[in-house]
Amino acid sequence: MSNSGNTPLGNTLVHSGRETGGDGRLVNPPIEIGSTVLFDTLAAFEAARDRRYETGNLYYGRYGTRASFHLETIMCELEGAFGCTIVSSGVAAITLALLGTTKSGDHVLVADHVYGNTRGFCDQVLSRTGVEIEYYDPMVGEAIEEKFRDNTSVVMFEAPGSGTFEFPDIQGIAKTATRHGVITILDGTWATPIFCRPLSLGVDVVVHSGSKYLGGHSDGMIGFIACNETTHTPIRKTVMAVGDKPGAQEVHLALRGLRTLDLRMRHVHDAGIEIATWLRKQPQVAKVLHPIFDDCPGNQYWRRDFSGAAGLFGVVFKPTTEGQVRRFVDHLQMFGIGVSWGGYESLVLPVNPARTATTWSEQGPLVRFNIGFENTASLIEDLKQALPLL
Repeated sequence: MSNSGNTPLGNTLVHSGRETGGDGRLVNPPIEIGSTVLFDTLAAFEAARDRRYETGNLYYGRYGTRASFHLETIMCELEGAFGCTIVSSGVAAITLALLGTTKSGDHVLVADHVYGNTRGFCDQVLSRTGVEIEYYDPMVGEAIEEKFRDNTSVVMFEAPGSGTFEFPDIQGIAKTATRHGVITILDGTWATPIFCRPLSLGVDVVVHSGSKYLGGHSDGMIGFIACNETTHTPIRKTVMAVGDKPGAQEVHLALRGLRTLDLRMRHVHDAGIEIATWLRKQPQVAKVLHPIFDDCPGNQYWRRDFSGAAGLFGVVFKPTTEGQVRRFVDHLQMFGIGVSWGGYESLVLPVNPARTATTWSEQGPLVRFNIGFENTASLIEDLKQALPLL
């Protein structure tokens, strides 16, 4: 991917979600804090109350402010969504999307490679509401049809899988689910709308952790639920009924961070490929889980459905001891040790895949890398000095 120019979505990122027209306006929407919204007449209040689920309608602070509506507008345009609802975190986006599309007695299919907190919510909370959870092989594609029952309501999946980076057949799963009246929810955090727009591929709902690339600076907790026309209202009503809402500061941080998303994604695409390619040649490495390589599961679907790759990927090292892996991680100087990813700093963390429907077949330890904005050659030098410890 060339760094010259930017994508058409780069224009949206810069110009959408801002005040237009008139002199003396601020470039960035200001932080807006408030709960009570005042009206001149009871009739005006009642009209706002009746439209309280609409983006852009001021009624009460929990339902949205001008700043949060700006943010929802940007995400709608980026995803090509009918509607978008912002929530307090990526986990909230996942859980509220599921709560808004299921009911007691439903059967929900969940990809076996999902984010650990998605699995935790399904097993510990959603199952208590009378929803049956079944995990499935994420690479099954259109054959997911064999898993459908009369009461199957939702397929929850990710692209790629959390930590293990398999790329499912998004179009095949979405097409099959739609034919059976089953809602599809996809976690699209890894690619962002810059590299993939799942709604255009037939998915019904896309969720994002804005704490990752969308915010981009590791300092804001926020989530996004982008929906088609069928799913938007029930999910938005669920969010409002639960009372979930991001803070004004988080809305401001997300609005600011989004403006540079296109440029940041282009950098991590190039830097990630350069470092992944270098790692693949090292004698300590058994496999690099990056979609640029043909042996990455679902590489063909990544090439079809995505226009780029994030800077997050996994490395399977040749069999070694846990102690050696720990020494390797601790010896890295430019890679921080911590959860999350998608900020400006490079990170490293060992990963232990949790599976119940499939088997993780790789023999060596798996380590996840997030490539940030440091000098790429310096990151490679840091890896070079630590790899002999494995």
